[in-house]
Amino acid sequence: MQLAFVLVEPKVPENVGAAARALCTMGFGELWLVNSDQHTRPEAHWLAHGSDHILDNARIFPDLASVRNSVDLLMGTSAKPRHNRTDWHPPSKLRELVSGKGRSVGTAALVFGREDRGLSNDELALCDLLTGIPMKVPYPSLNLAQSVMLYAWEMSGLSVATNPVSHSGDAARLGALRSRLEQLLPTLDAPADGKLSQWVFERLPMLGERDIGFVHTLCGNIEKRLKRD
Repeated sequence: MQLAFVLVEPKVPENVGAAARALCTMGFGELWLVNSDQHTRPEAHWLAHGSDHILDNARIFPDLASVRNSVDLLMGTSAKPRHNRTDWHPPSKLRELVSGKGRSVGTAALVFGREDRGLSNDELALCDLLTGIPMKVPYPSLNLAQSVMLYAWEMSGLSVATNPVSHSGDAARLGALRSRLEQLLPTLDAPADGKLSQWVFERLPMLGERDIGFVHTLCGNIEKRLKRD
């Protein structure tokens, strides 16, 4: 599994450099930026301290939707649960969920929002899971680099690939199952914005590797039956 850390429109280059250093110390190397060039600023390199290679190799995306299309599992950070979603998890629980995915997830991404306003509601809606750091008091909050460091430490126990992982053509992956269900559910008179679809897609990221394989098999059986009919 490859785990990428995604910074959405960071405003402070020093935060980007400190985040790169945090990833390097915890054994991670994938830093992705959304709509930002702050990693190229001298101030970012001043705080990188031996992790300049992470800044130099950072991947740039125009928006979070592009990141969504590049990973099997997208996890967004939020200070509190949104939209009555029940899939908000502290870092330790998040690690348990991700580790249970096994080979069903080739690439996962953990998304951090802007320093001043975090992720928008539309961006959070793109995420499979939401996570946040429980705070004893509502303020002060952790800054961006501190949050990245905490998650990097917590997630460092995962088996992380050192080279990019390609998940194209692997039908057993979580991302492939999501796409399959997006096509299958409307044929079952379950519109994409209906309650059944909402229920399915909220619970899909909670499945472990074995269950993901089972749902793939179930989808295959339904598809065969639909073709016969």
